[in-house]
Amino acid sequence: MQEFFKRRGVIVFIILMLLLAAAFIVNICVGSTDISPAGVFHILFSGQGDLKGENIILHIRLPRALLTMLLGGGLATSGFLLQTYFANPIAGPYILGISSGAKMAVAVVLVFIVGSTGSSSGFLLIASAFAGALLSTGFIIMISSRIKNMAALLAAGIMVGYICSAITDFLIAFADDADIVNLHSWSQGSFSGADMKSVTYSAVIVIAAFVMTMFLSKSLDALRLGETYAGSVGVDVKSCRLLIILISSLLSACVTAFAGPVSFIGIAVPFLMRQSLGSSRPVLLIPASFLAGSVFCMFSDLLARVMFAPMEINISAVTSLFGAPIVIFMILRRNKKHEA
Repeated sequence: MQEFFKRRGVIVFIILMLLLAAAFIVNICVGSTDISPAGVFHILFSGQGDLKGENIILHIRLPRALLTMLLGGGLATSGFLLQTYFANPIAGPYILGISSGAKMAVAVVLVFIVGSTGSSSGFLLIASAFAGALLSTGFIIMISSRIKNMAALLAAGIMVGYICSAITDFLIAFADDADIVNLHSWSQGSFSGADMKSVTYSAVIVIAAFVMTMFLSKSLDALRLGETYAGSVGVDVKSCRLLIILISSLLSACVTAFAGPVSFIGIAVPFLMRQSLGSSRPVLLIPASFLAGSVFCMFSDLLARVMFAPMEINISAVTSLFGAPIVIFMILRRNKKHEA
């Protein structure tokens, strides 16, 4: 049986790597102007190709594909961490209102700082999103200390998200469109403004957070069996839980700063990976969720770009279309287990 699960895990990771490679290639090649894989190869590695093709690949599609890959993986990892913290597979940065809190903080900065000074930076956006994410997370933790019913906690998180989204909508309504470009599309979730500077910031944060999460995998494995058990095997539960919140908030903040709120990836992907691997071990689920989140996000962004081209829809519309049915299935399955 153990050999079966090892073989199953290897197959799952091979499939994920192949899907990731396919998603990356398709995202670079397909668009309003299709470019063949050979043409992309010449532009990227030999420096040959027409000026229009170089601009499309190097300045639009390549940064967007890299950013989507990084942030999709980061969002799935954040969802996995939150599910471990709250011991609930339906917990995620979007459902709990954490992404909305980060979105609200970024909107405040864009309206009152960037709008008046005209200057912005990736660090400023991430810092403001991190502050907003921590604020929302702190509020949810405060509620969780008083409400033990997980359904009520999730409902409270949804309400927090609605409040933050309402404040953001008010800010957008009174914003000067001449100063704040694409604020409305960003607030709905979009990778359209990707550039290599955003990719650099995201790569540093997401990779560092991913490495830290992998170092926590043993502690997370113990924590999922209960705080008492984790403490008995030498895990510093308070420090571990604090790190979970900080890392998950940082990842959610990074996604929101550069792409706006992206829904359901943080919930649906870890669940799909648990089912695919037949295991709940963090050492397997963390990298699997990261890869699957990247694949999910990249294909969703591709559909958002080409489904109604030349018009582009927000990515959350696509992720909700595929992610929401998975969450409904999770809820039904969880309820069925409780009834049994």
